[in-house]
Amino acid sequence: LTFFSTWPLSEVYRVTEPLLSQFFNAIYQRGRRVVAEMLYIIGLGLGDEKDITLRGLEAVKKSQKVYMEAYTSLLSFGLSADGLSNLEKFYGKPIILADREMVEEKAGDMIEEAVDNDIAFLVVGDPFGATTHSDLVVRAKTLGVKVEVVHNASVMNAVGICGLQLYHYGETVSIPFFTETWRPDSFYEKIKKNRSLGLHTLCLLDIRVKEPTFESLCRGGKKQYEPPRYMTVNTAIEQLLEVEQKHGDSVYGEDTECVGFARLGAEDQKIVAGTMKQLESVDFGAPLHCLVIVGKTHPVEEEMLEFYKY
Repeated sequence: LTFFSTWPLSEVYRVTEPLLSQFFNAIYQRGRRVVAEMLYIIGLGLGDEKDITLRGLEAVKKSQKVYMEAYTSLLSFGLSADGLSNLEKFYGKPIILADREMVEEKAGDMIEEAVDNDIAFLVVGDPFGATTHSDLVVRAKTLGVKVEVVHNASVMNAVGICGLQLYHYGETVSIPFFTETWRPDSFYEKIKKNRSLGLHTLCLLDIRVKEPTFESLCRGGKKQYEPPRYMTVNTAIEQLLEVEQKHGDSVYGEDTECVGFARLGAEDQKIVAGTMKQLESVDFGAPLHCLVIVGKTHPVEEEMLEFYKY
């Protein structure tokens, strides 16, 4: 201070202003990071863009960037050019589609953006429903990024609409597409255990989106992808009966009661209850589909199922 006291005031300002500016800017940036570094993982529900919760919509509106999981949402939300435009108009933000490859291989880039910005990652259904995003949360927290999850409806609870009580369900199983050389049946033992306990079984049906072709994997270089495929209730039942015939433990059969679902949560959702044989011939229409193998039922459950009988 004694040194500066001999200088004209204008000269003191000229020398110290850049240093003070850098100092206060550093403090501001540090404070801003504490407030802003947030990754929002937001469930969108099952119907359309209006199913988002108010808290989810508020998070979207204050985020600097908005990503949307594309490998299921392309289907559920009809993300054509018009569909995406409608979403962006409703949410008031441009949306970046994140396909399976980006979420699994380049999620680090999105998380790093959340170090200095609010970033929203939109997920159809609930963030921790059928498709979990635990890895995303772990990686974000490891980098010191705050994570806020906004929940919503998912297939795991929406199946309750048929009347089968949710606490009467056993372990959920996934039914993958069979190929000529790959016909996995690990789900059979899980269904067997559920049925021995009188419990219902929710079967989630395979989705194949942006799957690399075998040829492109062998060649290397630029990947080429198979056309999207979505398993139907009909295909699932066909495969289930094939596995039963293979094992022969009479866990289920053509006369086993089931409930088939299509487009749960949408205005045109379809729900049909009947035997496997009956449902195998039903046209459920456009995806997504799922199937419930009915266990032991309560009279109230049976009363509700009557509304959806084949």
